[in-house]
Amino acid sequence: MQNRSDLFLRRLFWLTVAGAILIALWRHLPPPNHAADLPHAEPRAVAPRGDLAAEEQADIALFESARNSVVFISTRQQVRDFWTRNVFSVPRGNGSGFVWDTHGHIVTNFHVVEGASEATVRLADGRDYKASLVGVSPAHDVAVLRIDVGEQSPPPVPLGSSNNLRVGQKVFAIGNPFGLDWTLTTGIVSALDRSLAGDGGRSIDHLIQTDAAINPGNSGGPLLDSAGRLIGMNTAIFSPSGASAGIGFAVPADTVNHIVPQIIRHGRFIQPGLGIQVDETLNRRLSVELGVEGVIILDVERGSAAAKAGLRAARVRADGIIVPGDIIVAVENQSIASVGQLFASLDDFQVGNMVSLSILRDGEEVRVAVTLEAMR
Repeated sequence: MQNRSDLFLRRLFWLTVAGAILIALWRHLPPPNHAADLPHAEPRAVAPRGDLAAEEQADIALFESARNSVVFISTRQQVRDFWTRNVFSVPRGNGSGFVWDTHGHIVTNFHVVEGASEATVRLADGRDYKASLVGVSPAHDVAVLRIDVGEQSPPPVPLGSSNNLRVGQKVFAIGNPFGLDWTLTTGIVSALDRSLAGDGGRSIDHLIQTDAAINPGNSGGPLLDSAGRLIGMNTAIFSPSGASAGIGFAVPADTVNHIVPQIIRHGRFIQPGLGIQVDETLNRRLSVELGVEGVIILDVERGSAAAKAGLRAARVRADGIIVPGDIIVAVENQSIASVGQLFASLDDFQVGNMVSLSILRDGEEVRVAVTLEAMR
C-alpha cells in the first residue's frame, strides 16, 4: 500500500510540474496573428469629400458668425436651512441669452431669471461674468441683464424684423438645450401670430411658431433668419413630454425691440393704457351673460385718458345686478374678445399715441379716440 501511495504522489508531482511548465511556455508565446489571415486588415483609404454644398457652407458661416453673440446663463437662488437658519446659495437653472449692444446688455426670457438671486453669464470665449438685473417685463417674458465687459464686449446679434416673415421661411435657433452649450438647430417658420397665456392672465401675441428643435435651456436664445439676423427670442415649447415635439414659440423681434429699450432706460416696460379698470374672470362671466365678445369697462379712473374721452363704466343696481356701460370690441379695427387681448393690442402702441376704440354703447357700436397714457 505504501508503494502505491508513493507512486501516485510522484505521478501527481510530475504532472503538476509539467502543467506549470506548459502554462509558462503558453504565456511567453506570441499571440496568434489573425490579421495575417484577413485579406483587408489595414485601414481603408478615405474617399475624397469634395466641396461642401452651398447650403451647408452658408449654415456653417451663419453659426460661426452668430455664436459669439449667444451666451449661456446659469442662475442660483438663496435658501435658508430650516435647522441652522443659515442662508446659502444653490443652483436654480440655466438658459440662453444674446448680446443686445456693446454696453454689456444681455436679453433673455423672464422665466429664465425668475426667482433667482444671482446669475452668471458665460460668453462663447469662456469668460464668466456676474450679471446684474436691469429690469423685466413678465407679461412679455422678457428680461434684461447687464455684465461689465468693458471694451471686450462680444458683438451684438444683428437685428432683423419680424413683421414680414412668411410661413416656410428657414430659421436657425442657437442656445443651450439641457446645458449642452452653443447648440444649433434648424427648421422653418411653421406659423405666425400665435398667442400663449402670459403673466396675470395676459396673452403674449404675435408669437412665431417654428419646428426648429427647442428644448429646456434654449429659452432666451435667438431665433435667426438665413441672413443671421434676430427675428425672435425662443421662449416656449408645446410638448406633453417636456422635450421638443416640433412646436416651439419665439417672441418676435419687433416686440423685443419695443420692450428692451424701455427696460434699459426706465428699468421696466411702461405699459400704455386707457385708465380703466377691468377684470378677466368677471369679464368672461359677464360676456356669457350678455352674449357679447369684448371687454367690459368696470371703472373709469378720474382724470384718466378714458375719462377725457368720455368712456363710461358699468354700474351696480340696488339689487346687485351689474349694468354694463361701454364694452370695448375692437382697437384700430382689431377685434378684442378678452382682457388679455386688449392689453396685448395696446402693446403695439406707445404712450401718447391716439388709438381708435370700437365700443358697444346702449346696443350700438360707436368709435371713440383715446390718447394712451402710462399705466399706473
